[in-house]
Order: sequence, then C-alpha cells, then structure tokens
Amino acid sequence: MPSTAPFGSMSNAVAAPLARRNVHYGWVVAGVTFLTMLVTAGAVGAPGVLILPLQKEFGWDTATISSALAVRFVLFGLMGPFAAQLMNRYGPRRIVLLALLLIVGGLLTSLFMTEVWQLVMLWGVVVGIGTGLTALVLGATIATRWFSRSRGLVVGLLTASSATGQLIVLPLLAALTEHLGWRAAMLVICGLLLTAGLAVAALMRDRPEEMGLAPYGDISIAGTVPGPAVMAGSALGALREASRTGVFWVLFATFFICGASTNGLIQTHFIPLCADYGIGPVQGASVLAAMGVFDFIGTVASGWLSDRYDNRWLLFWYYGLRGLSLMFLPFSDFSFVGLSVFAAFYGLDWIATVPPTVRLTAARFGREKANLVFGWVFAGHQLGAATIAYGAGLSRTALSSYLPAFFAAGALCILAAILVMTLSRPGDRQDASSAALPARG
Repeated sequence: MPSTAPFGSMSNAVAAPLARRNVHYGWVVAGVTFLTMLVTAGAVGAPGVLILPLQKEFGWDTATISSALAVRFVLFGLMGPFAAQLMNRYGPRRIVLLALLLIVGGLLTSLFMTEVWQLVMLWGVVVGIGTGLTALVLGATIATRWFSRSRGLVVGLLTASSATGQLIVLPLLAALTEHLGWRAAMLVICGLLLTAGLAVAALMRDRPEEMGLAPYGDISIAGTVPGPAVMAGSALGALREASRTGVFWVLFATFFICGASTNGLIQTHFIPLCADYGIGPVQGASVLAAMGVFDFIGTVASGWLSDRYDNRWLLFWYYGLRGLSLMFLPFSDFSFVGLSVFAAFYGLDWIATVPPTVRLTAARFGREKANLVFGWVFAGHQLGAATIAYGAGLSRTALSSYLPAFFAAGALCILAAILVMTLSRPGDRQDASSAALPARG
C-alpha cells in the first residue's frame, strides 16, 4: 500500500484552525472525497466520448467497444464489497491512493494500444478495478464513519460528485478530442487524477478517532479505534448474511435497474445516440453537462429529503419518474427544446436513488456492516450497467437503433418503483446509525 506518513502533519495543521472556528474536520475529509469521486467519475465517463474516435481510428464497431466497457462496469461493481473490506482493514486513504495509481497507469498505457484485447485489459480490467475502489462505497464509508448528523446530506453531496463528475467533464473531453485527439483528453484526465491524489495524501484521515474527534453530531469519542480484525469484516460473510433477507434482494434488484438506466445507458451511449440524429459530440456532451447540473441539485436535495422522509416513497417516485423520462426521449425529436426538457427532468433524478438506498441499507443491516452490504448492492448497480452497456451496443449494431434499449430501461424503472414498495417500513424516521432492524422482505 502507498505510504502517506509524510503528509500526516498537514491534516493536523488544517484541523487546528478549523477547530477554533468550530468546524468539524469531517467536512474536510468529505471535501477531499468529493474531489476524488468527481475526477475518478470523469475517468469512468470518458469512454462515452471516445466510442466514435475509436471507431474512426481502429475500425472497431460499437458492440466490440461496448464489450470492453461492459467488463469495466462489471469489475467496477464487483470491486465494491471488497473495496469496503480493504478500506475497513487498511483505511480509505491508502486504498484511494492505490486506486488512483491504477487508473492513471491504465489510462497512460492505453495511449499506445492498437488491439481490442488491449482495450479490454486496460479500459476494462485495470480501470475497472481502480475506479471500483473509489466508487460509491467510498462515499458511504466516509459518510457513516465521519457523520452521525446530516449523513443523508453528505451521501447526497458525495453521490452528486460522482454522477456530476461524469457529466461535467465530458464537454471538456469532447472538445479536446475533437481538436487535439482522444489521447490529449486522456492526458488531461490523468492530470486531474494526480491532483486528487495529492489532496488525498495530504488531507484525508481514516477515522475521526485518529484526530481525537467524535463523528459529526456525536458527543462522545470512541475509546479506541477498532482493531484490524474487527474492522476488516468479510465481504463474503456480509453477503451470506444479507442474502438471507428479502430486503437485500429488493435493494439489489432495484439498484441493478438503477445502473441499467443511468451509467450503462445514458453515460455510455447518449452521445452516439445523438450522433444518429445529426447532433455532434460536443453538443451531445453539453446536454450531458446540463444533466450534471440538474443532477447535482437533485441528488443533494435527495440526501436532505432522505434524512426526513420515508425512503421507500422517495425511491418509488425517483424510479417511476426516471422511467417516464426515458420513454419520453424517443418522442422528443431530439430538438433543442425536447433535449432541454429531458436534460432537466432526467438530470434531477440521475442518481438521486443513492442516498435513500444507503440509508435503507444502514438502517436494516447496521452501521458497521453498512459499507460491506452496500458494496454488494452497488455490485448489482454495475451488473445492470454492464448488461445494458453491451445490450444497447448490440442493439445499435444489429438493429441500427438504440431505441429498443431505451424503452426497455424505462419499463424496468417502472418495475423498480413497484418493487421498492414491497419493503416493510423501518422504525419511524429511525437514524441510519442505529442497530440493524429485523430485515423483512
């Protein structure tokens, strides 16, 4: 694991003046995590811009390129529970630094690729593993360790950074690709990743107890930091226990649909879809950027709402409205007005599902196991993303149209809205940090 000892004093130097102003250091850790998730999300979203340039340079068809992206989505998701276990054992800071090194290494090496198998290995395997270590499980871990109060809001902010990073960075990458080539875009992403790595090394700490602090909103400080054996837990053990409950499978299935209707479809194929209707890559990426702005608003608001209202009903409306927006897109005529309406409506709901899903997971399975169980739920998200990333590419190659994939994703979202209401209600407005409730399906 990368060593971060030389930077330890920097976090202490920052913490002292903040303490005098009654600002909890957890907000610094959340800010560094926000930056990290934003730039790694840019690396996740970059291939959506690069499908067309790769087709032009190497002659690879959409289905071939999509197969590499599907591998990345699978590994991105399957790493979630094991990332949680590694963070519990070695601390988030070391794991995040390792992940950033993997991503940068994979992207830099891809500048020299010439064969499809190299694309699969670098963008699929290496980048998939690296980004999987810094996915939404990282945000869930930081939120549950550092915050008791405002936890839903923090999850919303960190989730928004992940989704919005994918969307805000895309116009920059599209412009660079159009004027300087896709390799220049990769170098910019690597520079952003290295900048985030410096911030992590200097300012991130693993637990509030290391700095003599209680989590934000708590009064007492834990006497000792849990030992490695206690913290590590078992990703497979958490899966065995959680999989005996109907709650887990409902959360897993709905998050599978969440991934299929966001990362796998819109993030990966929206720009090529726009190209089918005569809209250029920069313009298509600009629509995604507009979605990113609305997503930030919607996801932060979702975090605030999830601290106050029944999370099941929030998910019901999120999935239902997302399904309607996907079914509307083919009828928008891809005009400026139609795409603007879609960007606003869909963007508000892009990944607003995460804060209520994290809170339901923590409420049902307890704080100590929350990141492990959510890691497996998130694996479902990425399996859904991988399925439709490949399926939509296959639809485009075989049927010369993306539209069947969009209608299927919309129908699945309606199904998710129905499924989530089969969950029993936890204790009224119970805080997610409490002990696990009996998990009834």
